[in-house]
Amino acid sequence: MGTLRFHDGTLLLEGVGADALPPGFVWDGRVRAGRAPGHVYADTVRAGRAAGLSDEAKAWSPLELEPRALRSARPYQAEALAAWEGAGRRGVVVLPTGAGKSFVAEQAILACARPALVVAPTLDLVSQWVAVLRAAFGVEPGVLGGGHHEVRPLTVSTYDSAMLHAPRYGDRFGLVVFDEVHHLPAPGYRRAAESLLAPWRLGLTATYERADGAEQSLDALLGPVVYRREIHELAGDWLATYEAVQIPIRLGRDERAAYDAARKVYTSFIGRNRVPVSRPGGWEAFVRMAARSKDGRAAMRAWHEARRIQHGSDRKLEVLAALLQEEHGRRALVFTHDNATAYRVSEALLLPCITHQTDVKERRALLDAFSAGTLPVLVTSRVLNEGVDLPEAEVAIVLSGSGTVREHVQRLGRILRPREGKQATLYELVAADTAEVGASQRRREHDAYR
Repeated sequence: MGTLRFHDGTLLLEGVGADALPPGFVWDGRVRAGRAPGHVYADTVRAGRAAGLSDEAKAWSPLELEPRALRSARPYQAEALAAWEGAGRRGVVVLPTGAGKSFVAEQAILACARPALVVAPTLDLVSQWVAVLRAAFGVEPGVLGGGHHEVRPLTVSTYDSAMLHAPRYGDRFGLVVFDEVHHLPAPGYRRAAESLLAPWRLGLTATYERADGAEQSLDALLGPVVYRREIHELAGDWLATYEAVQIPIRLGRDERAAYDAARKVYTSFIGRNRVPVSRPGGWEAFVRMAARSKDGRAAMRAWHEARRIQHGSDRKLEVLAALLQEEHGRRALVFTHDNATAYRVSEALLLPCITHQTDVKERRALLDAFSAGTLPVLVTSRVLNEGVDLPEAEVAIVLSGSGTVREHVQRLGRILRPREGKQATLYELVAADTAEVGASQRRREHDAYR
C-alpha cells in the first residue's frame, strides 16, 4: 500500500497513486505523494495494516515507567480510565476541579507505556504538571514554554509552544494529554492537535462546553466525552462540601442615578439603531456601529460606565468588607471581572492583588504566602479562574464576573479541594435591578448551583 512518513506536522503516503489515497489524504504534486494532517495517523495505520502499509512515520518506542507510590484510584477515577480504555484510548474526561484529573492522566500514561506529551494552558499549570510527573514516576520531564526547550519521553508544554513545535516533534509521542481541553478548539491550538501523530489522546477539563459550541470539533481531534461527573455528585465524599450564597445589593442613591442615566444613553442608541445585541454577533454589530458616530461613541462610554458601577459599587465594597470580617480566619479569594475593579478593591481594603499584569515572582510569592496563611485574602480579576492549585482556599467571593457558566464553575472549583472538616462557601454579590442580574442567572445555569 506504500510507505507512511512524517513531515512537518503532516503524513506523507508514498507509493500510492492519487486515485487510491485513503480518507483524509489529498494529492501533493510537489512531492508526488498523498498528504494528510498528522492526527489521522491512527486510522491510516489501522486501515493499512492488511494492505501491507510500511509505517516509517512514528519515532517513538515503548517507554518503561514505574510508579513511585502505589496509590489506589478513587472509584470514579477507575471508571474514567476504564471508559477511556474502552473507547480506544481516545476521548475526554470531565471531572470537577479538585477531583484528581491528573491521577487519571498518570494511569493513562502507565497504561500506554509510550512517550507522552502533556499540554496545559498556563506556565503555572506546566509547573504543576512537571511536579506531578516527577513525583509520580521519578523522572525529570522535558518542558516547552516559558523559555524552556527540552523534549524528553515525558514532556509538558504550554498550548502556545505546542502550536509552534508540534510540526517538528509530532512524531515523538504515542500519547497526548490536553489539560483544560476547552482551550483546544481555538484555531491556532487546533493545529497542534492536528500535527501530532499520537494515536492515543486524552482530554481533561472541568468545564467542557463553550459559549460558541466549538467543543464539538474535539470529537475528530480527540474523541467524544467518555466519562463525566459533576460537582454535586462528588461533594461531601471526594470534594469539600460547599454552600453557594447569592447576595443582592442595592445601589446607593447617587450610583443608582448615574447607572440609570448611563443605561438610558446606551439602550436609547441600540433601540434607535435596532442593534440586536442579544443575538449572536449582536455585540460586534454594536461595536462597529458605535465607532461611526458621536452618539455611538457616547453609547459605548455609557455602557462602560454602567458596567463599572454595577461591578464595583460602593455598597458592594461595604458588603465585601463585612464578609471578610465575618469569615476572618478562613482563607478567601475575591474575584472581579476586570483589573480596574480588582485594583480598586485592593486599594480600598488594603488587600494584595493578582492580575495578568503581576510579575511572575511577585505572583508566586503572593500565592505561597496565601498557602502558608500569612496572607489570608487575595484579590484577583480572572487570572486565577484556572491554572492554580490552592487547596487551602475555603471562601470565594465573586464581586463581579461574566455571564458564562464556565467561569462561575471554575471559581467555585478553586475552593473545593478536600480537607478534613472543610466547608467551602461561595458568595456572589449581585447589583440588584441592573443588567448584572441577568448575567448572574446565566452563569448559575449549572447543577452545582441547584
